[in-house]
Amino acid sequence: MNRDFQAKFLMHLNGKKKADEGFTLIELLVVIIIIGILAAIALPSLLGQANKAKQAEARNNIGATNRAQQGFFLEAGRFATSFPELAVGISTQTDNYRYTMDPATGTPGVTVAIADPKAVNTNSTLKAYYGVTGTIPGDSNTGELLTVGLLCEGQTPKIAAITNVGGASFNSNSPACATNYKSLK
Repeated sequence: MNRDFQAKFLMHLNGKKKADEGFTLIELLVVIIIIGILAAIALPSLLGQANKAKQAEARNNIGATNRAQQGFFLEAGRFATSFPELAVGISTQTDNYRYTMDPATGTPGVTVAIADPKAVNTNSTLKAYYGVTGTIPGDSNTGELLTVGLLCEGQTPKIAAITNVGGASFNSNSPACATNYKSLK
C-alpha cells in the first residue's frame, strides 16, 4: 500500500474516533425524558409508603397503650389517666403525632388514648387514631369484667384534634368505633 494513503487512512480513523465520542443532544434528551416518566410513575407510590410508615407509629403506640391499660387495670383495679401514670414509655409529642389520654366522657371506667396528627406539621395526609380501653361484662354468674381495647382509625386524613370520641360503645359485648372511624382488629 502507498505510504501516503496509509497515513491518510490512519488519520481518518483517528479523526473518526474523536467525533464518535460522547452523546448527541437528542440522545441525552431522550434519556432525561425516560427518567422523568419513570419518576412520575414511582414518586406517588413512594410518598404513600412514607405516610404508611408514619401512621404505623401511631397504630403501634396506641395499641401498646391499650395493652398497657389492660395490664394496669389488672393490677390497680382502674385505668390510668395519663401517660406518666401508665409508665409505658411513649413520648407525648413526636415528629408526626401528638398523644393525649383522657377519661371518656359519659362512660365511667373507660379511658381514651388519642393519636392526633401534629397541627404544627399541618400534615393533612396522616390519619388520626384513637384507642379506647374499657370493661365489658364477662361471666354473668360471677360478675367478672373483661378488659377490652379498641383501636380506631380515621377514615380520611385529618388535622383537627379529636374532641369527641364518646361514640365508642362499651355498653355491649361488642365494642364499636365512633362515626367516621373504622376499627382495626
